[in-house]
Amino acid sequence: MTLPPPPVPPGPEFDTARADIGIVVALHMEIAPFLDRCEQVHKYTGGPFVFRGGKLGQLRIAVVETGPGASLAARGTRALLDAHRPDWVISVGFSGSIVPTVVLGDLVVATSIRSHDARELKFDVRFEADPDTGLHAGPLFCADHILRTVTEKKLAATKTGCLAVDLESFAVADTCRAAGQKFLAIRGISDDLTADLPAEALAIFAAQGFKRWGVVAGSLFRKPSSVQNLWELRGQAMRAADAMAAFLPQVIPSLPLSSDSSEVGQPRP
Repeated sequence: MTLPPPPVPPGPEFDTARADIGIVVALHMEIAPFLDRCEQVHKYTGGPFVFRGGKLGQLRIAVVETGPGASLAARGTRALLDAHRPDWVISVGFSGSIVPTVVLGDLVVATSIRSHDARELKFDVRFEADPDTGLHAGPLFCADHILRTVTEKKLAATKTGCLAVDLESFAVADTCRAAGQKFLAIRGISDDLTADLPAEALAIFAAQGFKRWGVVAGSLFRKPSSVQNLWELRGQAMRAADAMAAFLPQVIPSLPLSSDSSEVGQPRP
């Protein structure tokens, strides 16, 4: 599917048809603090997806918000590639830690992604991790459902050897592999092994994140503890989004663009 070009925003010589960097997120709140650091940010829709574009310095950024889950992530990635032809695609968003050394607010840069059906994609990522400051590099696990309990997460770590879990990164990476597209995954830790996610979190995320808080809020008024737990979860999520917003401006300018013939970043089995 080829999308029409978005409306031209105010500002000098802004090429809306081409992006240097494409970012795929499930929810707006995952990328909102980063977009606050960009200039000339504009919003438009393409099919079922919301797009936002802007500039980080001289680099053109295009973001697609797909909604949660692998199927939407794959479709949104294809739409992003068709519309903006970026040099790189970055899968960004919240993730759950499945090992005790990765904690709330940390960031994980994927060196590989393993799917729930035992497929794996690897990347030539040259990234110097610094666990003491909360920056990790290693494999991600892409589950087919939210791992809500500490027990589920520990079992996933034992089976996969991964650091963290999300729902979308493998689908984005696999779409990029098929297109010969350079790819990077960076996930912010919004929940870890210190506690189970509240059961109500499943309803929130199924309703496309905290954007649809009102969909479930009415049923929670009778359960004050649930409201408190969810607001704590929201705070954890914003902490992860803020960490991502601080990190992306450091990473994005270092990525080799089209003038560089390197195959670094191209997913491979």
